[in-house]
Amino acid sequence: MSTTYDLPDELTVAAEGPLRIVTINRPEQLNAVNRPLHWALANVWRQLTADREARVVVLTGAGRAFSAGGDLDWITTFLDDPVARDESLREGAQIIEELLRFPLPVIAAVNGPAVGLGCSVAVLCDVVLISERAYLADPHVSVGLVAGDGGAAFWPLLTPILRSREYLLTGDRIPAATAVELGLASRTTEPDELLAEARALGGRLAAQPREALEGTKRVANMHLAQALAGAVQAGFAAEAVTMRSDEHRRRLLALREGRR
Repeated sequence: MSTTYDLPDELTVAAEGPLRIVTINRPEQLNAVNRPLHWALANVWRQLTADREARVVVLTGAGRAFSAGGDLDWITTFLDDPVARDESLREGAQIIEELLRFPLPVIAAVNGPAVGLGCSVAVLCDVVLISERAYLADPHVSVGLVAGDGGAAFWPLLTPILRSREYLLTGDRIPAATAVELGLASRTTEPDELLAEARALGGRLAAQPREALEGTKRVANMHLAQALAGAVQAGFAAEAVTMRSDEHRRRLLALREGRR
């Protein structure tokens, strides 16, 4: 791998020929997103773009989860630290924008639960392969927050809105097969075959003519980028308001205490 990646241990990049395997790497915490990982998810995409030998990215999670969403200890600090809270929102918007602009194909290998921001990152990938044991969920509303980091903005672009609204408003889990039916995932795989299938598909894409492949992705993503421009801004603004609410504080502290 010719490019040197400047990333924390929470996000790793491994080279396999033209493939780059990007792994969310906090397995003991079910890959919950803490401050270093949040920063890495915002900044890895430009580093991957600079890697001229990379052709395709496979994004997956270490251990038994893809990502359990925000780390509760980190998120709880926002209750009394408005600077950190606002920085997390700015960085969250950067994650979405960078993923949409990233020129190479990205295959999500969803090996386990993909929740909250983890769900948003997975669904924004170009192809979403999901283990039959995995599920998606966006439980923002359940902790008193607007689903501002992507779900409320782009799920309705990918799914029948009457179906996606129910899951956004309840925070219920979406089993793998249902995620495929709704259009939030491409296809299910046997758990033990997930990474092999992702690598095989990555190899096929890497063998395609580069200019045609990247141009096709760019044009396809223009639809999402244009449709999301206003909705993402509105979503993060609305999430910021609910982050300051007494209801959010009460529910978040109760959830963290229950997890302990």
